[in-house]
Amino acid sequence: MRASFLGCPIDLLTMAETVDLARGAMCSRRRLQHVALNVAKFVNMRSDPVLAADVADSDVVGIDGMGILWGARALGLPATSRVAGVDLLAELLAVCAQEGFKPYFLGATPAVLIQAMQAARARYPSLVFAGWCDGYFKREQENDVVRDIQSSAADCLFIGMPTPRKERFLAAHRDDLGVPFIMGVGGAFDILAGTVQRAPAQIQRLGLEWLYRIYQEPGRMWWRYATTNTLFAGVLAQALIKQALRYRLGAPGVVPPGPSRIGG
Repeated sequence: MRASFLGCPIDLLTMAETVDLARGAMCSRRRLQHVALNVAKFVNMRSDPVLAADVADSDVVGIDGMGILWGARALGLPATSRVAGVDLLAELLAVCAQEGFKPYFLGATPAVLIQAMQAARARYPSLVFAGWCDGYFKREQENDVVRDIQSSAADCLFIGMPTPRKERFLAAHRDDLGVPFIMGVGGAFDILAGTVQRAPAQIQRLGLEWLYRIYQEPGRMWWRYATTNTLFAGVLAQALIKQALRYRLGAPGVVPPGPSRIGG
């Protein structure tokens, strides 16, 4: 079910529903583009109309971050769970191994990319890759990368490049790639390769993965999260205040949200 969250489209899907959509796209060879929405991307969209349009044009906008999930619940949207990009990648690689679909990995450094593929093959021995390319190609090499993806006959494409580069790449080429299921995976290749450790499950449930990332890479991450989290909290607080005022004034059509289940 598609809903609007603070002006951004989100799809209220479970992991199982998202996997089924991806499998259906691969079986039918009909293109389906998935975007994982987290707080950083949401905040960047508000100042980058091109990025906002790229996200809105995607077929599925999944709830990747706990902040988005909690915010949606607080505003009364029936969001039941997040679909973390790294978890969705793992689920879909398992589907590929079981059903013979072939993925293409695009992004990361050459060393991390090879490590990620080796880790995927170790976890899923029957997995066969359609192809791969690191994310450090130059602009003049972009058409060569597109042709390589086209000729690979891949069933799914996982892109580990930063925002907004991957969104711009897909906006320019997604109709020419010939790949049914396309998904940006952020830093998931680093996690798969083991070069970045994911937060323990309890920290994930508490929505503190961002704090764990700051602990791992303080020099690179602290300002990013301090900025985006603060801006997101301000936008959400403003929306909650407006919602409360509309309800208090008895605005027509305004229904008070149920329990948000934040933290539950």
